[in-house]
Amino acid sequence: MFTELERPLCQSGEFSVSAFRFASGVAGLRVRNARGEIVMLPYQGQQVWRAEFDGRDLTMRSMFDQPKETRTYLETYGGFLIHCGITGLGAPGPEDTHALHGELPNAPFDTAWLQIDPGTQRLTVAGSYQHTVAFSTNYRATVETSLSAGSALMDVSVSVENLKRTPMDLMYLGHANFRPVDHGELHYTADYNPASVRVRKSIPSHVTPEAGYTEFLSDLAENPALHHVLAPDLAFDPEVVFELDLKADTDGFAHALQKHPDGTADYVRCRPSQSTLCTRWICRTPDQDGLGIAFPSTSGVEGYTAEKAKGRVETVEAGQTWRIDMQFGLLTISETDAAMAKITQLREG
Repeated sequence: MFTELERPLCQSGEFSVSAFRFASGVAGLRVRNARGEIVMLPYQGQQVWRAEFDGRDLTMRSMFDQPKETRTYLETYGGFLIHCGITGLGAPGPEDTHALHGELPNAPFDTAWLQIDPGTQRLTVAGSYQHTVAFSTNYRATVETSLSAGSALMDVSVSVENLKRTPMDLMYLGHANFRPVDHGELHYTADYNPASVRVRKSIPSHVTPEAGYTEFLSDLAENPALHHVLAPDLAFDPEVVFELDLKADTDGFAHALQKHPDGTADYVRCRPSQSTLCTRWICRTPDQDGLGIAFPSTSGVEGYTAEKAKGRVETVEAGQTWRIDMQFGLLTISETDAAMAKITQLREG
């Protein structure tokens, strides 16, 4: 089904789906609606490799023009949405054995499928992956990514079923990598103070900072609002990471966006009841330009041992299923105005 020559797979209403294989050998699935398209890797982490709507590429600029067939995180980094976890998360500390961001980002999914509902005009790409390590871990992760007709928003859910007869530890982060824009504005439903917007001061082993980097982190720690406008001269090189405590509205959703100068916005919605904190990642270098507006997360990114010591690792009982629901995509000017009003109301209320 997946060959070098892209070919139609199915069509329903305004949706069309085609299958192809990258030159690297990775299977790709292109899903289009009237607003744009997403390119997914159905058998490699169920990643959303690219997202483009209303003529704008939402995806970060990276060093990779195509995904590579590898399990190593940094050897194929550049997708729009990467699912991270489950037995480890973030940069491993000296006592950790997990890989950077765990086993899920490029996991070889066992099955993948399409669901099309003509009644609701909704298309879903889904897949499942079972991770079993004798004497240690046995879970099944299921990812669902849905598009609605006429929408530039993706609804994404991840569920993890503990197949063991004993409890399991779980860590998850939805690594959604938008493309930052000069003079873009960051708005989100948190208190804009050092207690609710915390900058990471530790430097992971894969990062080599330039002169002045630690001073920049100290300034952000005292006044996080310094990063709310993405001025071209701000030194997000090689990266800056924050932890955000987002507030939920009456429907249980937290909101975060990058407002573009043209009035549209890149948007993230999640439930704090499912993601106890959000991680923000900004990287603006000559080779990579990425903005994690808000990664829905169960913990921070200091590695399993450090996060476990902080009490920030989820527990899934035997036979139980953990789930998270998220939304990512593009807002029109009117949708941006409505989201901004909601954010302002939550922050000032």
